[in-house]
Amino acid sequence: MNQPLTLDEAAAVVADNGGELRAGGTDTVARRRGGVTRGASVQIPLLPALRGITRQAEGTTRIGALTGVAELAEDPGLQADYPALTSTAGALATPQIRNAGTLGGNLLQHNRCWYYRNPHFSCYRDGGDGCPARTGVHLHAAVIDQGPCIAPHPSSIAIALLSYDAQVDVHEGGTLPVADLYGDGSDPTRDHLLAPQQILTAVTLPAPLPGERAAYNRAISRAKAEWPLVEAVARVTVSDGIVTTVAVAAGGIAHTPLRMTDVEDALLGREPTPENLFTAATAATTRCSPLPQTRYKVELLRDTVLDVLETALRAKAT
Repeated sequence: MNQPLTLDEAAAVVADNGGELRAGGTDTVARRRGGVTRGASVQIPLLPALRGITRQAEGTTRIGALTGVAELAEDPGLQADYPALTSTAGALATPQIRNAGTLGGNLLQHNRCWYYRNPHFSCYRDGGDGCPARTGVHLHAAVIDQGPCIAPHPSSIAIALLSYDAQVDVHEGGTLPVADLYGDGSDPTRDHLLAPQQILTAVTLPAPLPGERAAYNRAISRAKAEWPLVEAVARVTVSDGIVTTVAVAAGGIAHTPLRMTDVEDALLGREPTPENLFTAATAATTRCSPLPQTRYKVELLRDTVLDVLETALRAKAT
C-alpha cells in the first residue's frame, strides 16, 4: 500500500499509476478480499486538517473528511446543532464499523449490489455492458429508476447532509453542493462523480437552525447491522402551529441519495396534522417506478417518511 505524505502526492500517485484512494478501509478492504477490486491502494495522508470538527466564525461547521463516523454521532456540539446528522451517523452499521469508518469514506463508498460484488458476474459498474440485477434478483434494488444501474446508493450520511444543503471541499476541485457528488444517477459506471485522483477533504454545514427538530429511521430486514431497504431523515421547525421549514431526504431507493422535495412542498406552511403528514408522506411515492421485486418499497418509502416526520415533530427542539 502506498503512503504518500501530502494530498498532492496521493493525487499524483493515482493519476500516474492508477489504484484507489483509501481512508478507513471498511469498504475497500471488503472489496479487495472478495476479488472485486484490484490494483494499488493509496492511503490518504492522515493530515490534521482532514480530521476534526470546527465551528467557524460565520456560524457554519466544518468537518474533516477523515473524521470518524462514531465521532460524528457522539460529538455533543453536533448533537445540539445538527441532530439529523448525528442520529443518522449513530444508527448506521455496527460500533466497530462506526469506529473505523470515516465521513468521506461513507459518502464515497461503492454500492452493495450482489452482482457487482460477485467477481463471477459482470455489470456496468465493473466495466461490463449490462445490469444483471434488472433481469435477476433485485429485491433490494431501486424503486426510483434513474438509469441503467438499479443499485441503491449506500451512504446514509449523504441523505443527512442533503437535508442540510451541505457543501463539500475537494482537493484541486473546489467547493460544491453535496448533491453534486452524485449527479442524476444516469451514469451506471460510477457511485459518485469524483475522478479517481480527486480527494474529498471536508464537509461544511450551514449555521444551525434554531428550533430544529429532527429524526432518522431505516427499514431493515433484521434487527442489527443491515443495509437499509429504505431510510429517511427529516428536519422540521414549527411556529404558531405551522410548519415553517421542512427538509426530507431518503436513501435505499435510487442510484443516488435523494432530497424529497415533493414531501417538503406538501407540508411547508401547513399544520402538522395526521392528515397533512400522511398526505406529505404519500407524496414521496410520486417518483416511484418500481421493478417487479421492488414494488413493496413504494409503501415502505411512504411509511418510513411518515415515521421520521412524526418522530421529528415529537422530538425536543434544538
